[in-house]
Amino acid sequence: MNALTVPAGHLDDAGLRPVPWRRMAGVTWRQHRFALGGVAVLLGGLALYLLLAGLPMHHAYASAAACRPASSYGCQNQVIDFTSSYSTAVDTVADLLLGVPALVGAFVGAPVLARELETGTFRYAWTQGIGRRRWTLAKLVPLAVSVTAAAGLFSLVISWYLRPFFADGSRIPLDPTLFGLRWITFAAWTLAAFAIGALAGLLIRRVVPAIVATLAVYAGLLATARFYLQEHYLSPLVGRDLVHPPASAWILGGWWAKGGTTISPSAMSQIMTTMFRQTLPALLPKNVNHDDVKFYKGTANYQVVSSLVHHGYTQLTQYQPGSRLWPFQWVEGGWLLALSVLLIAVTVWLVRRRAA
Repeated sequence: MNALTVPAGHLDDAGLRPVPWRRMAGVTWRQHRFALGGVAVLLGGLALYLLLAGLPMHHAYASAAACRPASSYGCQNQVIDFTSSYSTAVDTVADLLLGVPALVGAFVGAPVLARELETGTFRYAWTQGIGRRRWTLAKLVPLAVSVTAAAGLFSLVISWYLRPFFADGSRIPLDPTLFGLRWITFAAWTLAAFAIGALAGLLIRRVVPAIVATLAVYAGLLATARFYLQEHYLSPLVGRDLVHPPASAWILGGWWAKGGTTISPSAMSQIMTTMFRQTLPALLPKNVNHDDVKFYKGTANYQVVSSLVHHGYTQLTQYQPGSRLWPFQWVEGGWLLALSVLLIAVTVWLVRRRAA
């Protein structure tokens, strides 16, 4: 019987002197330095691109913001031109960056245990005074801290790159498409992806299937957070008769009521359509230009809403104010951190419990 054939139940009882944590961390670095190097190259290359692409964008925004008077037609056109020139590129970059934590989880987290379990080399490590728990912690903790710290630094570059679009009001602070890329949440999503990958690698014990499972679970978790969880982090506010909601607010929905009774959307649509058809002809001048019709339609809509409010109807708007950016960041970062710690703890527990 040798080190590779010792029964799994006896591997933790080899009686060898425990290897110091510092030496185990060094082994982890030597085994996974290429993966960490790949993360550094990926994030470094993306950071360089964001800096090179962001400098002219920031310069263009600064020129538009410095235009005076700001309310003039020419200055407003500069802001509109800035938004139209860069918004498509920003949306494309944001979509690509959302996949970066998933790549870290799939190609750093998933193989960290799966590769040794797939090849069987873990048995040798467990007979060298390391043991299952120490072996697992020595692999997961240094890598988790490293990728999270790198993602945290990279999120500062992303936040700088996106700043002009929040400053000019074309993006709201709680925009779901960008929320997970800024400040705390990007690092938290990277840590969660790594923890998902580590657990998937342990459960599946094959590198490639673990990578696929990590990508699938991460995508499902991200979709759940964006389409359901985020809007419920704090109780939304409800505004009454907000003809012009706060510019930075995230509008979640709205409805009409009268006398404390909610009116169904279909019934309200019929009422508003009837009133609109009665109001618009009275506003349109003779021989109106086709290009001006849109303006008069907007005026008619405004008058319809005002008339409904005057007759006792109440328009209720549910929204999250933009001032809740940091509370939302802490909430999402907190539950992702708790989930990551739980997944890593479950991974350690399963390593100790499962037979080799």
